[in-house]
Amino acid sequence: MTTVNPVAPAAAIPSAPFRTEVPWTNWGGNQTATPAFTVQPRNEEEALDAVRFAIREGLPVRAVGSGHSSSPLVQTGGVLMDMSRLSAITGTDQSRRRARALAGTTINAFGDALWEQGLALSNQGDIDKQQIAGALATSTHGSGKDLGSFSSKLRWVKLINGFGEIVEIGEGQLRELRAAQVALGTLGVFLEVELEVDDSYYLQEQITYPTWEETVSTWQDDIDSNRHYSFLWCPEADSCELLDLPGSPEHNMANRSYTKRYNAVSVPDEPAISTREGARLDRSYRIYPGGFTTQFHELEYFVRSEDGLAATEAIQDLIRTKHPDQKYPVEVRWVKADDAYMSQFQGRDSTVITLTTKPGTDYWQFFRDADAVLQEFEPRAHWGKIHFMTRSRLERLYPELDTFLQIRREFDPRGLFLNDHTRALFG
Repeated sequence: MTTVNPVAPAAAIPSAPFRTEVPWTNWGGNQTATPAFTVQPRNEEEALDAVRFAIREGLPVRAVGSGHSSSPLVQTGGVLMDMSRLSAITGTDQSRRRARALAGTTINAFGDALWEQGLALSNQGDIDKQQIAGALATSTHGSGKDLGSFSSKLRWVKLINGFGEIVEIGEGQLRELRAAQVALGTLGVFLEVELEVDDSYYLQEQITYPTWEETVSTWQDDIDSNRHYSFLWCPEADSCELLDLPGSPEHNMANRSYTKRYNAVSVPDEPAISTREGARLDRSYRIYPGGFTTQFHELEYFVRSEDGLAATEAIQDLIRTKHPDQKYPVEVRWVKADDAYMSQFQGRDSTVITLTTKPGTDYWQFFRDADAVLQEFEPRAHWGKIHFMTRSRLERLYPELDTFLQIRREFDPRGLFLNDHTRALFG
């Protein structure tokens, strides 16, 4: 671990552009805050100065990306660090399959830049508007039983710690790196990251609409035989429309699955690509984004892969018997195990179950009931989605929690980077 201490001005106010007491709201509209200062650093020196300003003034600090988290990760009455101006791909290494980027770089900015160097992100999710630091902080992911989350690909990070120092963590410091891979912003403010990436590749899309019985009959074969496999089970005929997805032109979608299979293929030349709905063939980063342009709230839980079918059917039964008004599709995906201490996938291959509701509606009881139904499967939660995790649950579900807490205190002993939500979990 390397510590760097560039000289920053000891100004009475931040040197970066800032605003005072401006309300902030997340993308889904269910989280708000009014920080004392909202700072937009344009370089690492201004970011460092803003953190040191907060230390001098005794103000807490939280960083914000694109605001796609539904959980209260960002709220602060202190200094909110808007990292959107720190955006650029800063380097690539084709032989080592590595790419570096500033913390505010959005996922969709990687596509063309990496492709020009013969590289591509190993996997992506349905949405590509998140900033990379936020995706790493919450272990954002795609689908594929042999593919990990964004966080599992973090190999180096430069951040500002709670002492107002710039610190670098690389592969030679695995203890600290495994804490930084999924840290919910509690180790410090990320400035720049390095990811392990893949050689560039094309994907062939296949969209089908099987009945639930057909989905179950090919369950394990679909998981094992596709690079990326996922589906959205539809409780009602109009479920797909709620997420801007094209339903089957031939079938009523009630109790059917909108199923996605993506597999790598060889493409001799770019004119061979296809944009045909449901059967696209294109560069990988053009295939992954799945629409989802309308606002929504989500709860997303992770169970062991072997429990995936039983857990999914338990949620189906809950919707049918107690919450028939919930019409949004239930999305199901798979993610490979990793070693990050606070990763949802730490030590176990996982099935992902995502529940979605409409902004402006009372979703609380539905999510509470879903949480209760899934408890028999020892679920972990997506840190960026609505969840009911507590410190006692973390102690039971995360075997490396004590190691993470120790490292967090080493980086930020005064709790500069904690808010009420993260303090309850990690304080």
